[in-house]
Amino acid sequence: MVITGATSGLGREAARELATLGCTVVAIGRDAQRLEEVGGEIADAGGVAILERADLADLDDTRALAERLAGHVDRIDVLIHNAGALLNEYQSGRQGHEVTVTVHVLSPYLLTELLRPLLDAADRAKVITMTSGGMYSEAFDLRTLEMSAERYRGSVAYARAKRAQVVLTAAWQRRQPDATIDFHLVHPGWAATPGVASSLPRFDSILGPLLRTPKEGVDTLVWLATSDPGSPHGGHLWLDRRERSFFRLPKTKVDKPTLEAQGDALISWLTEVTAPST
Repeated sequence: MVITGATSGLGREAARELATLGCTVVAIGRDAQRLEEVGGEIADAGGVAILERADLADLDDTRALAERLAGHVDRIDVLIHNAGALLNEYQSGRQGHEVTVTVHVLSPYLLTELLRPLLDAADRAKVITMTSGGMYSEAFDLRTLEMSAERYRGSVAYARAKRAQVVLTAAWQRRQPDATIDFHLVHPGWAATPGVASSLPRFDSILGPLLRTPKEGVDTLVWLATSDPGSPHGGHLWLDRRERSFFRLPKTKVDKPTLEAQGDALISWLTEVTAPST
């Protein structure tokens, strides 16, 4: 099990739970000290962890991570894209792309494509992306996916990136006709995490008592990751172990041909912008 954003919140809880279930967990985070803490927690519980430091806001770091993983493991059964970024102010990564889009869309796409040989080596691997209810508020538009510094609103940038993850997951599944990999989305529900507390303090203070614990938030993720290969079939969004709709609001809803066209356009753009610089 490879999981990004494994040093806090939902990712940390998922890493611990997967390890206690007997999975070898490759825990990925950008903070070396917190990685060591997670590794210690897994070891104390009798689990096995491989610790990898990487900053997914930097595509070069993402490439280096993929190279290291190829040297550490002979297959990846489950790749979990959990790392997130909800920023109050505009930030640009090393390659010049807005950080929210880089962490949620560019790096997950690049990492998945680079790790395909290891995913193909497994018995019907799973790629699971942790989404958010925020994505329901935004329609997909490739032209406005990456916000400018002048127009930046962190919550909107986050919701648009999460919507793009839906489009990407649907496209990945459609382009996998031999069914050797299943691509899933997981909604944790509204969970209490350090990211929510720091980025949405008003939301956290008002709804804090009603938010799910991290353990409750990762229940569906852990269930999905540890289900038998090929079960359930990919291409869907899951919440509370039930399939859910990609859409809630009429303004965001599109038909199947439009969703497919969006996916083709997104993958074409991602292939271009994540290509190594010459």
